[in-house]
Amino acid sequence: MSTQTVEDTQAPEKQSLLRPVTATFTEFGRMFSMGLDVFVLMFTRRPRWRELVEQFWFIASVSILPAALVSIPFGAVLTLQLGSLTTQIGAESFNGAASVLGIVQQAAPIVTTLAVAGAGGAAICADLGARTIREELDAMRVLGVSPVERLVVPRVQAAILAAVLINGLVSVVGVLGAYFFNVIVQGGTPGAFLSSFSALAQLPDLWVAEIKAVIFGFLAGLVASYRGMNPKGGPKGVGDVVNQSVVITFLLLFFVNFIITVLYLQLVPAKGA
Repeated sequence: MSTQTVEDTQAPEKQSLLRPVTATFTEFGRMFSMGLDVFVLMFTRRPRWRELVEQFWFIASVSILPAALVSIPFGAVLTLQLGSLTTQIGAESFNGAASVLGIVQQAAPIVTTLAVAGAGGAAICADLGARTIREELDAMRVLGVSPVERLVVPRVQAAILAAVLINGLVSVVGVLGAYFFNVIVQGGTPGAFLSSFSALAQLPDLWVAEIKAVIFGFLAGLVASYRGMNPKGGPKGVGDVVNQSVVITFLLLFFVNFIITVLYLQLVPAKGA
């Protein structure tokens, strides 16, 4: 009897310890299922152009300035750090290529997604969260309208489009900032900066940056929409899911960026190799 009593008391404790883990995997599975639905609907349904343009304009308007401003210190830090390292090993002529490739491949997609998720994604999550607690989404389901198709897909498409375009802007601003700090601050020569970049850079470097922007934009829109459609606790719950969506997007951003970077470096040979 005593052994059975001990086992009975340990069972609830084990369940309480496993509950957060199972809840996490359940939420991830639901979000993954919603992501598959969004991906399929993007290619099987006609775009809702009005909603798409409105969401794109909003995301771009709140994200473009922060992204452009953040890209300047990112480019400066990379240029100064790499310039110091290349000077120590006597490879100053390659500073331009290292700085530009680092900005285009790594800094630009990350800065873009941070801005899109932190500004546009938070607004998307708050909007859908407010609609959810007002039971607008339940009313749409009763009327036979899919909230995923009507609300989520245009927002995810807008996030992707905004991320791709802002990524190009951030790359240009970051490269100009790197050029300025290398030539003006570190005393480099414009010819060496440009020649080293053209000697080592290749077109796939730009393509991988745009692919990252597409994937990161999709994740930012998806996470914001999913969390916004699943708030708990009324208005306070909406504020909580907004914070959660930003944090989850950032975690996924760095994890997916690591995977894409590893695959790219393994599959695409470097120029001149």
